[in-house]
This record gives sequence, C-alpha cells and structure tokens, in this order.
Amino acid sequence: MTNHHENRRQVLYWRLLARLFDGQEQAALERSSMAVVDDIGLPAAVLDPSVSVDTIVQRFPELADELPGLLAPPAQDDPAGSADDAADQADRTGQADTAGDAAGQVGADEVRRAALASKLLLNIFATGTGDVSAGQLANWQADAAWYQRACGTGTAPGRRDGVLGNIEGDLVRRMRLREVLADPALARQLTPSMSLIEQLLRDKSNLSGVALANAKALIRRFVDEVAEVLKTQVQQTSVGTIDRSIPPKRVFRNLDLNRTIWKNLPNWSPTDERLYVDRLFYKQTAKRTTPARLIVVVDQSGSMVDAMVNCTILASIFAGLPKVDVHLVAYDTRALDLTPWVHDPFEVLLRTQLGGGTDGMAALELARPKIVDPHNTVMVWISDFYEWKSQEVFDGLQAVHRSGAKLIPVGSVSSGGQQSVNPWFRQRLKDQGTPVLSGHVRKLVSELKNFLN
Repeated sequence: MTNHHENRRQVLYWRLLARLFDGQEQAALERSSMAVVDDIGLPAAVLDPSVSVDTIVQRFPELADELPGLLAPPAQDDPAGSADDAADQADRTGQADTAGDAAGQVGADEVRRAALASKLLLNIFATGTGDVSAGQLANWQADAAWYQRACGTGTAPGRRDGVLGNIEGDLVRRMRLREVLADPALARQLTPSMSLIEQLLRDKSNLSGVALANAKALIRRFVDEVAEVLKTQVQQTSVGTIDRSIPPKRVFRNLDLNRTIWKNLPNWSPTDERLYVDRLFYKQTAKRTTPARLIVVVDQSGSMVDAMVNCTILASIFAGLPKVDVHLVAYDTRALDLTPWVHDPFEVLLRTQLGGGTDGMAALELARPKIVDPHNTVMVWISDFYEWKSQEVFDGLQAVHRSGAKLIPVGSVSSGGQQSVNPWFRQRLKDQGTPVLSGHVRKLVSELKNFLN
C-alpha cells in the first residue's frame, strides 16, 4: 500500500516539474495525474493552472481548511514522517495487517497534500510569457495570498518580498498597467515594489486623470514605506561637538545629578544622615556647529532606478537634520538641480526622467559650484560610472577630492546591495584613496553619519 501511494505522489510531482520547466502538457503524465486526482476525490480543476485557487475554494468550500499551513515545514513529531517505522515495528510484533492499513491511510493523505501543493506551486510559479491582463494579475495576487497562508509565513496581506515580489514585478512589467491604474479597485490591489515604481516613473507622462492619481498614490505609499526603514538607520545622528564656552542652561532637565552629589559630598552630615547641597551642577548641551553641506549626485539613467529612489529618500531624511545643508542633483545626458524639492522625495521622483545616456560632466558643472567650504562638504556620487567621457569625469572627481571635500563614490544604493561598476573607474578611484562604496544603503548611511558627527 505504501509504495502504491508513493508512486501516485511521484506522478503528481513529476507532472508539476514538467509543467514548470517546459510549460507543455505531457499526455502520459496528464492522464496519470487526472486518474490520481479523481481517485482521491479532488476536482479536476486542481490540475488546471488557468483556474484560480479562489475559484476552486468557492466551488469546493471544504478545501479552504486544508490549504493554510499546507506547505509549512512538518513538526518533528509529525506522524506522517514515522508511518513506515511504525509499520516495520508492527511487522516485528505480528501486527503487520493493522499497521499496513494505518500506513496506507497516511499515504493517501500525503497524495492529497501533494495534489493541493502542486496546484499552489503551479499557479504561483508557472506564469508563462507574453502580455498579462489586469484579470490575470488579480488572480495571481489572490493565489499568492493563498500560497503565503499555505507556507505559514505570517506575511501581511499585500506584502510580498523576495521571490514572490520578483514574480509580481515581472507580471507588472508584462501587463497593461494603464488599464489597471484606470480602475481604482484594481489599483488598490497593486503591491508597491521597486519594479512597479520603475514602471510608473517611466510611464507617468502618458498618464492622466484617475490613472495618474492612482500612480501617484502608489509612489507615495512606496516612498513612505522605504522612508520608515531608512529613518531607523539614520536615527540618533547628531551634528557638532559640545561647546564648553557657553554656560549650561540651569533647568531641571539639564541637572547633572551624579556630579552634584559628588561635588557636595563634603557637606554630608553623619549626625543628620543628610547631604546638604549648596551648589547644583548642570550638563552642557550647547553645540558648536557649522552647517555641513551634503551634495548628492545621482545617475538617473535606466540602470540606476533603485539608486534614484533610495537616494532621494535618504537625501530628504538628512535634509531634515539640524545644521545639514543638503543639495540634490540628478543627471543622465543633462543635469537637473532638484534641491528645491529635496525635503519631499515624492516630488523629486515625479520630476525625474529615467533612461537615456550618461554624461557626468553635466552633473559636475552643476555640482562643483556648490562646494563653498570644501573641508565642511561631502559629495556623494552614485553611479555605475559607465561614462562616455570617462577621463574628463574622473579628472573632475579627482579635483573635488583634492579640494579637501570628502568624496564618497557609490556603485549603487539598493536594498540588496547588488552593483555593477565600471572596473576602469573602480581602480582609479581606489588608487586615489576614495574607493567605490559597496552598494548596500546601510553602508552609505554609516559613512554619512561619520562625516556629520
């Protein structure tokens, strides 16, 4: 019995693998799988990837209780994992028939689990090629919610990271996005992601009315989510050092209790068992600060959308700190001074034009005049450094470095840290003592905090 159930389960998994990696039906596997599903009492729609999980559950409500936790790792004491051991023990004690029946029942349950698991996996990962309609995206999003429940990951509804996020991003790239944005109900179901934001930024000039309003709402949601993450990394950044030439404010919140007790110890009365305080000491909190100028230059060509989003948000956070003067320049074949909107990354992103070539000289001509006090200035230059005037751009960056300003070249500023940097630039920047920073945004935050402290 156990081998029979194992063979049926293998048929379902072989069919799943064939459909995932080939996409074409294999008649023998399809016929065998249909026979298995029919035998265990499941509907034929379980094998049809064009039928959503929601549709199946609506037609067969009893399946709704079987899906949550279906793909979660089994507990160590799961009886399914020990069925064969139980059967072997029963053989040795003369109870083989009873144990065989028990093992057979467990095996049948595993075949049913395999069929339902195959349905979820096929619907999620076999997304095909070509255009995607709004309805297909909505069905996939509903299936993704069932998949998350089956995995028992506890992921919040509508929140998808990692593999699921990448698949959804691919679907968004292949879909008729304007059709979805024009429908408020469908637009609300979209999960803000870097790939979706890139699509919206590229297509925003072609949107109007309801579609444009929904696009802006999605961009705003994504900006707010990323900003919350980055703010936690910038927290407790302080600027300047204590200025001891300025007397401390004599207010209770500045009272230095430990120093007050220590300085008044000679006034301790053993008879009264009291400490008589004739002088209070206060903490000095005034800081001598010179406004630090932070110039962020971002390559907004097509390969740098992740950096553009992260850096505009990061610049806005640092712009909110006291005594930090932030300037933001974006460039492709021309440069754009976005400093007037640096406090609002949403407005900055709406003014960017992704794509085109790369001309760092245009950015240098706009950014270098902003260096007024070099020793109190940091220039962050984010690019993959594939320039068509490589030597001229490097000479310009070298001049910034030699002026006394702190130059921080960054290959990219992504959540995952992946980067592709022109090796010619990488070596020369390293040789002059300003190596290209690795791409993870946390490292840039750390560098900036060190400069501003």
